[in-house]
Amino acid sequence: MTTPPPVRRSSGYLARVVQPLILLAVMWLVRLLDAVLPGSWNHVYGIQSWALDGLDGVVLSPGLHTGWPHLLANTVPFVLLGVLVALDGIGRFWAVTAIVAVIGGLGTWVFNPPGTVTVGASGLVFGYFGYLLVRAFVARSLGHGILYALIAIGVAVLYGGSMLAGIFGAGDGISWQAHLFGALGGAVAAIITRPRRE
Repeated sequence: MTTPPPVRRSSGYLARVVQPLILLAVMWLVRLLDAVLPGSWNHVYGIQSWALDGLDGVVLSPGLHTGWPHLLANTVPFVLLGVLVALDGIGRFWAVTAIVAVIGGLGTWVFNPPGTVTVGASGLVFGYFGYLLVRAFVARSLGHGILYALIAIGVAVLYGGSMLAGIFGAGDGISWQAHLFGALGGAVAAIITRPRRE
């Protein structure tokens, strides 16, 4: 009789943590190519509100940024919150990312003024924030719920003020719609991807 080798948990966690870093590396590569190649990809691949040919931006716009400062501003919260989401599992990270991109992107496409072009990963950042807050309420057990609640409190203390400011006090040229619908997408993702209760 043979038994399978034991699963090494550390490698599993490392693979999870790498997922948001892969997505971030793609964003940095896209920014570099957009900076050195002629023209701008933002108007071609960003979300162009109320334009049917702007709907591809729902999927593509999180990888685009208006410049290096925009990308740098999104990098740290994207990595911190993305890693917390990815610790729930690789499949769940990509599912949450997809749900947030679609709900956040469609909400932005509908509620931004016609012709507005929106790009950036801040919708994903707000989506991860929304996911982390709501998952405490849909945890598979009381112990997980308490753990997730503690993480949610830490995330809220660390980023809550800037998240609220990003929705209700967004300055000119900043899409509060992307922030709001990204956060709503994260809440929906927490409910859709919730594990079966024990």
